[in-house]
Amino acid sequence: MNTVELPSGERVAAMGVGTWNMGDSAAARAEEIATIRLGLDLGATLIDTAEMYGDGASERLIGAAIEGRRDEVFLVSKVYPHNATRRGTAAACERSLQRLKTDRLDLYLLHWRGSVPLEETVEAFIELRDAGKIRHFGVSNLDRADMQALWSVPGGGGAQTDQVLYNLGRRGVECDLLPWLREHRVPVMAYSPIEQGRLLRNPKLVDFARRHAMTPAQAALAWVLRDGDVIAIPKSSQRSRLKENFAALDIELTPAQLAELDRLFPPPPGPVPLEML
Repeated sequence: MNTVELPSGERVAAMGVGTWNMGDSAAARAEEIATIRLGLDLGATLIDTAEMYGDGASERLIGAAIEGRRDEVFLVSKVYPHNATRRGTAAACERSLQRLKTDRLDLYLLHWRGSVPLEETVEAFIELRDAGKIRHFGVSNLDRADMQALWSVPGGGGAQTDQVLYNLGRRGVECDLLPWLREHRVPVMAYSPIEQGRLLRNPKLVDFARRHAMTPAQAALAWVLRDGDVIAIPKSSQRSRLKENFAALDIELTPAQLAELDRLFPPPPGPVPLEML
């Protein structure tokens, strides 16, 4: 498994498992658990979830899937903005830990910026870190101005990642946010790297993948992973899909292929508001 270095110096899997909408269906539960466990076997040890996902259902599913294998996992969860007060963050974290059946999170993120001051949320994160409830903290869906604001508060520069929407069709972060993060050595964690499956039906990507002997998912993921400093967390709820996604790690797109994808999916000409799903 390729890895990406966090600001702390710790290295994590470059491709993890996203779990949005996982845990919602009793009929799919066995396959979802088997997929997460296969991911661990293959080296996809970073698992991303949030208290928002299924109102805790995703966290409960993961807790079942990683039982007996917790030490293999780099576990990521997120706190709702409205819970991100000093006391609310601690309470939300405790609920997540109970659902996940663990005593600590490896990375705890602010899901998006709300009305609670960033300084208060960072204080809560640091208290949780000092108490051993979390190992690292970070953010999600923060644009460049938000990141600059985060860096201005005491301890805010300890954030380990900014998890944002980033894929071939959503390249706005390349204009301003991604350069800023790279300057500060903070890796992006790219959610929906295949646009919740919609990119797989894009005729341009389908044609590109066919001509270059890969699947659309593999092309899209290889593109996201191309520079070695972005973590991709595609949702994988079936073992066959996870294996297909995992094969993208063996694909190194050539300069000609990258140039072609730039023509097919050009970035915006200038900064745009941060997109979210």
